[in-house]
Amino acid sequence: MKAGKDPLPGPRSCFWRYGPSSGDPYIHIAYPDAATFCWGAVFTVPQGARLHLEGRYPRARYMSLISYDFKGAPLDAVADDLFQPLAGSTNLFIGGHDRSSPRRSYRIEVVNAERPTPMRWGVHLKGETRDRIHAPQQADSTRQPLQYRIHARDRNTDETANAGLPEPVLTLADGRVLRGAEACGALRTAQPLQADLGALAFPREALGRLIEQARQKFGPNGPATFPPTWTKTSQETSRFALYTGDFKVEPDVRRRDGVFYANLDNQYVCTFISRTFGEVWVMRPKAPATPKTFNGDAVWRDGGDLRYWSWCSNQGFGTARVNACLFDEEVPVDAQGWYTLVMSRAADRPRNAIPECGVAWLPMADVGDGTHDADLSILPMRQMLGAGDFKHALQGIQKQEDIESGMGPYFPRGRYMSVSAFETARPCLIEKR
Repeated sequence: MKAGKDPLPGPRSCFWRYGPSSGDPYIHIAYPDAATFCWGAVFTVPQGARLHLEGRYPRARYMSLISYDFKGAPLDAVADDLFQPLAGSTNLFIGGHDRSSPRRSYRIEVVNAERPTPMRWGVHLKGETRDRIHAPQQADSTRQPLQYRIHARDRNTDETANAGLPEPVLTLADGRVLRGAEACGALRTAQPLQADLGALAFPREALGRLIEQARQKFGPNGPATFPPTWTKTSQETSRFALYTGDFKVEPDVRRRDGVFYANLDNQYVCTFISRTFGEVWVMRPKAPATPKTFNGDAVWRDGGDLRYWSWCSNQGFGTARVNACLFDEEVPVDAQGWYTLVMSRAADRPRNAIPECGVAWLPMADVGDGTHDADLSILPMRQMLGAGDFKHALQGIQKQEDIESGMGPYFPRGRYMSVSAFETARPCLIEKR
């Protein structure tokens, strides 16, 4: 049979067969950040063989490898600055290094074993290095899922941030070395993804029951509340807490129901926004400081509060779809370090909710959560790799009642408004040139 045109956009390989996942026009699963490109691989390392990946550091804000179990729970993660460069190469994610260096290669081993020590989530592990990632075969499956992520590629680079995709190199028990299609064949990379479909899109009948439970607890607009109820979502907290009100955190228990193929370097806080309280949701938090890379800054600069942060407008659990996202360099920040973010339907977008007026805007979908409530949207914030001296980072918050005080001035305080009220309250005069 003659090979035809790939119907899906974006680069793939025989190893990285799934993805890329991102915002439109890319594949939407598990609430992707629209500034992220994510590829998945499913493989089985043959008995006695060894697998490693050879790649190049991308020109981007961040990259990582993360392994998962079949339910989408993360098992191990290696962030960019932890990758050891090959001799003569430069890790572009180390402070003071030249981001334009043409010699930017690395090698990392993929080990069929459990991680021996607990992972420290969401923390910048400055000065540490890793030469392997643990991707163990599970007791009920020999499949080994792995994901490769890139966040905030430099302007005018391709989906891989001009690095291409890491290449698998398989050394068999007899010493033969396989690459490319031969390695993919031996690794059985064409086997189907075995995934908990609830991590991709929650069954709608079960979601309907959750919504009824939320309305009994929070009232007719549940799971949305006024003012909004924010929760920190992570491995320790149920993904259904905003529906059920079960915000109990169990730090010592590895709960597997709230992960959605999560990135271990991220921490999240989220809420439901409902148009029933007002056409326009407006927030004005302080902006955490991050590196500036989007315009291809020549030198990587450490420092700042976080590696990356973003806001996304999402539909509900029934679709797991992202409407749009804004990452830190896309959000106008004033001279005092604060920003204004507006969320509304496109038809309700205030005329002054534009970057030229110092306002960021995210759309609500006209279909709302996509299944049950046309007025409902999910609004999450991502924080990545908090610096050790940034006391307001999400990874330091352990209790639901500590979210607002823990985030301090970075907490997303806001209010609902009408379109005309926002246009009146936020005057804007754009100088003509």
